[in-house]
Amino acid sequence: MAHQIDVTVNGERITAQVAAHQTLLEFLRVELNLTGVKEGCGDGECGACTVIVDGEPVRSCLMLAAEADGAVVETIEGLADGGRLHPIQTAFVEAGAIQCGFCTPGLVLAVKALLDRHPQPTEEHIREALGGHLCRCTGYETIFRAVRAAASAARR
Repeated sequence: MAHQIDVTVNGERITAQVAAHQTLLEFLRVELNLTGVKEGCGDGECGACTVIVDGEPVRSCLMLAAEADGAVVETIEGLADGGRLHPIQTAFVEAGAIQCGFCTPGLVLAVKALLDRHPQPTEEHIREALGGHLCRCTGYETIFRAVRAAASAARR
């Protein structure tokens, strides 16, 4: 059974038919071709599929697309402004907090949600916000350094 949803994705209002069992991850990747959203585990354990829904980081592999009806969804594709990287993306690049890049979109969106809530996050805030994200390449210290740099840049 299909459901009609009205959702705003990266500032664009979209009306679509979604299958009852279709995840938000599948909707974003397959229907909207927003392939920055990654499927790492399909169980919500790795964080690669993190997007922001109504200001909160969400594992899109665990959320049904129908549940996004009426929501505002942000993906990595919506962060850059006119081709200029978002300050969080710039901080990740400058800190060397990316290697293979697979987990990076989910991490960046988790950081954006964190900084939107806590512009001057404590170490505890940072560790809590990123606690559910797995990165096998980079090592977490460079990621934490990138978060601190992004928070500092936002204060300027």
